[in-house]
Amino acid sequence: MIKSMTGYGRAQKAFENRDITVEIKSVNHRFFEFSARTPRAYGYLDEKLKALLQGEISRGKVEVSVQLLNAESQGTQVEVSRELAASYAGALRELGEELSLTDDLSLSVFARLPDLFCVRRAQEDEELVVRQVTQVASEALEQFLKMRRAEGEKLKADVLSRLDTIEADVGQVEQLSPQTVQAYREKLTAKIKEVLSDCQADEQRIVTEAAIFAEKIAVDEETVRLRSHLHQFRQILESGEPVGRKLDFLVQECNRETNTIGSKAMDLKVTRLVVEMKSEIEKIREQIQNIE
Repeated sequence: MIKSMTGYGRAQKAFENRDITVEIKSVNHRFFEFSARTPRAYGYLDEKLKALLQGEISRGKVEVSVQLLNAESQGTQVEVSRELAASYAGALRELGEELSLTDDLSLSVFARLPDLFCVRRAQEDEELVVRQVTQVASEALEQFLKMRRAEGEKLKADVLSRLDTIEADVGQVEQLSPQTVQAYREKLTAKIKEVLSDCQADEQRIVTEAAIFAEKIAVDEETVRLRSHLHQFRQILESGEPVGRKLDFLVQECNRETNTIGSKAMDLKVTRLVVEMKSEIEKIREQIQNIE
């Protein structure tokens, strides 16, 4: 199934000891690029989350955000550096005496001083945290992939529609090419008769000139290859694998064949068809930039 490279998923779950929220979002990128925003104390979750997502995502710039709110503070201790507090008090009183300032030291003053307090939390069960976060992340990933698939189906429908347009244009080019040769032959015959007046025109020369012209503007090989590329495009779109890179290559090949047809075009109608095909190919190129 075709998947877009843009997506968003969010999941939240309350466990007995903590609330966990995980958000996953991604934008277009040529390769898989992962980044995580987790609380400093839970940095060990980054690699676990990367492994979980890498199994489901092949391309895109993916960002995961994890929030953990502990439901209980049991085992958390606040420690005070008494020696540092005494040193602060002594320095402040000494400064007050030197500057003839009133000694108004209070607990509120010390509460604002840096490095006096240290919060120590009890050691957590890392394996339990990993299991809980992985469970929530899996739910967010499911929502994320669901959005990617929905967007991918829209991209697929748009690309298929444009492929049909290009194929119809190719058919018209194939019909117009012989008509262009015939028109050239008739024009050449009329011109020779006009120049030679009453003399007999050399039919063989006309046939030869027309054949040379036909060879020059022949686009049979290009249209056959272009139809083959369009067929491959549809087959790849129906596959269940990541297809972005393959489609990018095919777009280049389609553009190459169309440019060749355009360089050989000697008819205004064919030129207009080539312009339309190139426009559709460019729109397809823009769309597949979003496909994984």
